Amino acid sequence: MRRDAWAGAQQRARPETSAGAQQPAGALLGPLLAGSAQPHQVRRAAQGLGLPERGRYAVVVLGTAATVPDGDGARWCWCGEVGVVLLGRGGLAGPIGSLGEAGAGPGGVSPVVGGLAELGLARRLAGAALLTCGPGTHEIVTLEERLPTALVASRPELSARLLAGVFGPLLVLEPAERALLVGTLEVWLECGGSVGRAAVRLRCHRNTVFNRLRRLEGLTSRSLSHPRELVETVLALDALRLSAERG
Repeated sequence: MRRDAWAGAQQRARPETSAGAQQPAGALLGPLLAGSAQPHQVRRAAQGLGLPERGRYAVVVLGTAATVPDGDGARWCWCGEVGVVLLGRGGLAGPIGSLGEAGAGPGGVSPVVGGLAELGLARRLAGAALLTCGPGTHEIVTLEERLPTALVASRPELSARLLAGVFGPLLVLEPAERALLVGTLEVWLECGGSVGRAAVRLRCHRNTVFNRLRRLEGLTSRSLSHPRELVETVLALDALRLSAERG
């Protein structure tokens, strides 16, 4: 469960739970990652870690602990499953690549923030990105690329209501029929709303795709040609995927 992994990472980022070589870094980073650091704690962390108070930082929250070496001008500090990286000139691309090379993941990456005092916010946003990752994967995702899904994943009670409100009639169908309609919708979205391209991908006639989409519109009472209703449908699709992954 991604939510359990995020909660575990939050607990392990506290100073008293860091161990071994990570303890000094954990003791200094803990208040910053919790978002409760006072100015003197920010200064102490900067001095103790040899990092600038102001700089381009990002936070990574992983499902399981990993260690990634410095490289490409980036400097890492780890506290359990939570990593703080001072970015080099290459920005996030280098550290994300390093995470992939190390086999780390799943993991969520925060947007870039402007200093150590903002690590608490960055950590929360990285945790929200982690919630969108599938279990057992090694995908490393940024919040920006998963922002709509993160909105759904971070509020499970609203996600459940959205799923029931939009896809309720779809959920009572036979699994095979539901999978067919949902799969057609996913391919149609991936094809930019092109029925013709979706038909090629699905190896069926374009009229078949059209009829499946009309069937889905009838069940959900949402039009795929109405922007607001399309947004509701796409978010409900994310909620459906997350619900299936969480079991």
